Amino acid sequence: MTGFDLIVRGGFVIDGTGLPRRRVDVGVRDGRVAALAHLDGETAETEIDADGLIVAPGIVDVHTHYDPQITFDPYATVSCFHGVTTVVAGNCGFSVAPCKAADRPFLSGIFAQVENMDPIALSAITWDEFETFPQFVESRRGRLGINLACYVGHSNLRRWVMGPDASSRAATPDEVAAMRALVADAMAAGAAGLSSSAAPTHLDLDGRPVPSRLSSRDEFAALAEEVGRAGVGSIAYLPSSAIGGLDGEDMDYLVRLGRVSGLPVIIQGLGGRNKVDAPTATWEASKEFLDRATAAGAPVYSILIARPFDRPVVIDETNLHYLAVPAWRDMLRLPHDERVARLRDRAARDELRDAVEHYNRDPAKGTTVPPPLWNAVFVDEVALPEHDKYQSRSIADIASERGVAPADAMLDLALSEDLATRFRWRTESPEWAQAVGEAQLDPRMIVGTSDGGAHLARDDGADWSSYFLRSWVLDRRVWSLEEGIRQITQLPAALVGLTGRGTITPGGHADLFVFDPDAIGPWKKEFVHDLPGGVGRFKAWGRGVRATIVNGTPIVLDGRLTSDLPGDFVRPGQAG
Repeated sequence: MTGFDLIVRGGFVIDGTGLPRRRVDVGVRDGRVAALAHLDGETAETEIDADGLIVAPGIVDVHTHYDPQITFDPYATVSCFHGVTTVVAGNCGFSVAPCKAADRPFLSGIFAQVENMDPIALSAITWDEFETFPQFVESRRGRLGINLACYVGHSNLRRWVMGPDASSRAATPDEVAAMRALVADAMAAGAAGLSSSAAPTHLDLDGRPVPSRLSSRDEFAALAEEVGRAGVGSIAYLPSSAIGGLDGEDMDYLVRLGRVSGLPVIIQGLGGRNKVDAPTATWEASKEFLDRATAAGAPVYSILIARPFDRPVVIDETNLHYLAVPAWRDMLRLPHDERVARLRDRAARDELRDAVEHYNRDPAKGTTVPPPLWNAVFVDEVALPEHDKYQSRSIADIASERGVAPADAMLDLALSEDLATRFRWRTESPEWAQAVGEAQLDPRMIVGTSDGGAHLARDDGADWSSYFLRSWVLDRRVWSLEEGIRQITQLPAALVGLTGRGTITPGGHADLFVFDPDAIGPWKKEFVHDLPGGVGRFKAWGRGVRATIVNGTPIVLDGRLTSDLPGDFVRPGQAG
């Protein structure tokens, strides 16, 4: 057992299987776990003191959009600072490949419109390195800090084969055959599977449905069947009725996808009416559907957002939380002085006063994601001492005390401080906690998700795993620490077919996460301008992480990135 590259000493090893922790050292050689034993007297090139700490498998995040960002940020920040060692990208039917050179502006526009990625930052994608999916895989060789798995996007396939017609019609049989050939090539190159979206809110820059929405059900089922021929991977799909609650037609179609592919089918948001809702109103019906799909041998899994919204709200152009409220959206886009004048105008205020309560609920007219509702908006930071009495109070409470409409309470306070007041949108409630606490116990519900790389001007969800460990595991004790870790390591790795990941096993990949159980948790969010071109984004920081180790090499130590690039493009079904 001599000649280790890395030894993590003295920690409590929780191996990801759910078995009780053991206090042993972890010896690593050539990127693999070489020993779980007392390694007194043994030496290594690098040693990490884990006395009193937990040594767990690296976290696997199965729903991200890091594939554009990872071409210029190999560590997929900020997820790696929260113990994530593997990200699955290319979700919702959009991946950076395959993409012909002439289609790069179109695809960039989809990322910008649907995932709120800034066009300036997107211009840093190293497009010249690839067009096909296999070329994209090769372009990442030796240039990854974190492990990357990636779906091939349905919208990409349609655009490659059909050109602009992909945005206006279903495919012909010959075009479906051509797309199947692209799927086969991508799977042979190591794709995680196939992703698609039928969500009515997914539009391109011209306001047209993204190409995957023009697909017939037979077309996408044929592509799912082609993925199944590879015998590995998964199908990630966003049904058209996912927003508002699954209807019977989509339920039947999901079972069909599972049957024709023979693979796990992964959706989002099951049980809720939207991304803000907990799985309350429709949970019982959703559970009946999950049971039916499982009984049919075509299990469906849904990603559960187990972290409530906790987002800064300011009255300026950086606030993107009111896109479903046209009057507020337009007001926020104005320059500062014009915005102040608008808010002081009586007619404008009459329009703004009740608009939030009547946000858009028609997908044909744009996003239906609810804005911050008044009982979930709190005063976070005031600029004037005389307003300290409002600190940490909800807008609904302040409005009731003053006898005014909530919108007036918020906007009057902000105007009195020249719009410098900072608010907070927090969606946690006793009802939310009860519903999410129940839903996460269902084995078809997958705890997540960061949505990493997307919507960063609104928020950064990278701290979801730190929140889960702190809130649901260590504080509320919904899970034991051993089982809680399994939920975000072994289980998602197995779901997407990443052999040798998600556990600490001799001979397995040495993806490790070392943390302090007393300190682990989310910490703060800051808005920084560190994307290409000085583009701003939120970054969600956490506490308690000692190290994030990828294939035996630390990429994060004590809150700092190293300069190493040990990550792999990981393939379902392949242990090597």
